[in-house]
This record gives sequence, C-alpha cells and structure tokens, in this order.
Amino acid sequence: MHDDEEVIAQARGLWRKYVVITREMLKFIDKRDVDTFLTLVPQRSQLIELMKALPQNNFRETDECKAMIEQIKPMDMQIAYKARAWLNKSRRQTSTVRSYDLTSAFGNRGRIFNQKY
Repeated sequence: MHDDEEVIAQARGLWRKYVVITREMLKFIDKRDVDTFLTLVPQRSQLIELMKALPQNNFRETDECKAMIEQIKPMDMQIAYKARAWLNKSRRQTSTVRSYDLTSAFGNRGRIFNQKY
C-alpha cells in the first residue's frame, strides 16, 4: 500500500471511530449515564489528537468524510445542549443542598431547636 493510501486508511478509521464514540456519547447522555459519558469524552479527545498527528492528507475533502461530518454535527449539537442542561440542573441541585445545610450555617447554635426549656 502506498504511504498516502495508508494515511488515508488511518484517517478513515479514526473518523469512523469518532462517529461511533460521538453516537455512544449521545446515547449515554440520553440515558443520563453521566459517568459513562464522561469516560468517553477523553477517548474522543484522544482521537482528535491522533487525527491531528497524521501526516497531511486530503481525506477530509472526500465525500465519505463530509458525510461523516454531517452525521456528527447534529449529534454534537444535541450533546452540547444536553450537557449544558445537565450541568445547570446539577448546579441548581448543589445550590439547593447548600441552602438546606443548617448545621454548617448555624454551627452549634442549630442545636438550640432540639433543647427543651
């Protein structure tokens, strides 16, 4: 196999993996399985780094790659929207929990409610 063809094959494989991981990320964020989702994020970032490390090639200009990018774009938009919604909900829950933490807010003085006079 010619070197250029080998690089194109490597690029094709990385892009295919990128599509699969993106699809999996969307699936797990839909299931609200944030832990699994978060394990996929660095894997996808690693694929990006591997793509950048490839010698210059024209795979990105092929119809095959353009079709993959068209698959990825809407999934990325959904992931970003759902991740922001999850983060906002998580922040609200944390804020609510903190507002009910009377023990730390009042220290030992909160125990006055438990004493009988």
